[in-house]
Amino acid sequence: MSESFPRRALVSVSDKSGLGPFVEGLVLLGFEIVSTGGTRRFLDELGIDVIDVSSYTGFPEMMAGRVKTLHPRVHGAILGRPNLPDDAAAFAQHGIIPFELVVCNLYPFEQTIAKKGVTPSEAIEQIDIGGPSMIRSAAKNHAYVAVVSNPSQYAKVLEQLNAGSLSDQFRHDLSATAFEMTARYDRAIADYLVSPPSADADGNFPKSLNLGFRRSMRLRYGENPHQQAAFYAETNAAPATLAATEQLHGKELSYNNLLDLDAALSIVREFSDPAVVVIKHNNPCGCGIADTLAKAFGKAYDGDPLSAFGSVIGLNRPLDPATAELLCRPDRFVEAIIAPGYEDEAFEALTTRPKWKKNVRLMRCPALNEDRPMSRDVRRVSGGLLIQDHDERPETASEWQCVTPREPTDAETVDLTFCWQICKHVKSNAIVFANSGAIVGVGAGQMSRVDSVFLAVHKAGQRSHGGIMASDAFFPFRDAIDEAAKAGITAVIQPGGSRNDPEVISACNEHGLAMILTGRRHFKH
Repeated sequence: MSESFPRRALVSVSDKSGLGPFVEGLVLLGFEIVSTGGTRRFLDELGIDVIDVSSYTGFPEMMAGRVKTLHPRVHGAILGRPNLPDDAAAFAQHGIIPFELVVCNLYPFEQTIAKKGVTPSEAIEQIDIGGPSMIRSAAKNHAYVAVVSNPSQYAKVLEQLNAGSLSDQFRHDLSATAFEMTARYDRAIADYLVSPPSADADGNFPKSLNLGFRRSMRLRYGENPHQQAAFYAETNAAPATLAATEQLHGKELSYNNLLDLDAALSIVREFSDPAVVVIKHNNPCGCGIADTLAKAFGKAYDGDPLSAFGSVIGLNRPLDPATAELLCRPDRFVEAIIAPGYEDEAFEALTTRPKWKKNVRLMRCPALNEDRPMSRDVRRVSGGLLIQDHDERPETASEWQCVTPREPTDAETVDLTFCWQICKHVKSNAIVFANSGAIVGVGAGQMSRVDSVFLAVHKAGQRSHGGIMASDAFFPFRDAIDEAAKAGITAVIQPGGSRNDPEVISACNEHGLAMILTGRRHFKH
């Protein structure tokens, strides 16, 4: 900046996180601060000298603050290039002092529309006009004006300014980040206006879809070592999601690790009692609930100990020393663990004792058990995307119907409910056997439902006797019921809806099985 001008920064932010120390740092570097409205009052209260934008422009804020920075002396100070004769002449003629920094972030439009009960008028008021204009102007003119659009940038800006000046590459990076932000912001507004919450069911899918994600991490590799991969996190991801999970220990994550961790997270969130799930190749090979986490782990790991080798473990309670002792047995190998937290003694055991101590990925998701908003599932296909609601709606057991003369016992009902919660997370065709709060056999991803039953029978062995069976979709024929009965299954839960339902119900009656129809299918392809 030419020495004929004072150093000035325009500061106008909605998110004031870390703003005080940052602006104090700018003042120490000799910056004058020009600010507006709530930001000016915030800085005044901190005892920081601020030039009110109205005194600079000679024009008052008006229309309840809607019009304040949309003025030539503001945008001229952002867009001007001091080393060009015409721009320098305009500065002199109109009393414009160029800005060296524009510190600006936007009204919380996306956070506002995410709240329940927000009216269209409330949403519209959170559409920022002056902010995006200032940010875009500064981002365009980044060779002369640095645009600081996120509190996470404050430390590096001060670091480079204290060292002398901002590098050209850093200015470029700040500009790119700013344009990404305004593009995402405009996209959110457009999507809301095209399909507001009051629209009908068809209208909830916008005519065009632009997804805004930021790269969170590079991954060790993709599904196979020859495939490169990365994880991109959505903007404002809910706390109870993989994007909000912190890695505390272990090797770099791979694509498959994250898929399995997400599956584990989704399943253990289903339960209020202590629950543990063992995931292998994106399917649960074991799951257990109990009155303690250690007991739940024992049930889960015993579901299929052979498949559990090299698995991913999910827990819905902080991992305690008793459970860590079970995990650390010499015959066990775990790729990754996700939990709300780790007790100190348990963390030390996992990271110092087993052979895999250096490699196991320990992931912490403190909000694991919190509610998260309904979201959409997006899947890439050649030439496009498929998008649907996530299958996370709560089950309505009051609508379930027992269609056999024999009703399930209380113990069977508990297992039927437990098994049904697991079944929707298993690849279709999905068959799940449970007994006494534990998954004992899983048949997944088969082309016929009876083949899935054969697999579940094989995995369960004698543990299927007195157990129950869940199916993610209806039984087209009675053959699966006959096989389950031979294995000692005593009750069945399934959606129903086949034209052969009477035949299937008749088979249950012949074998003395109880059957519940839920009316809701849970295919997972």
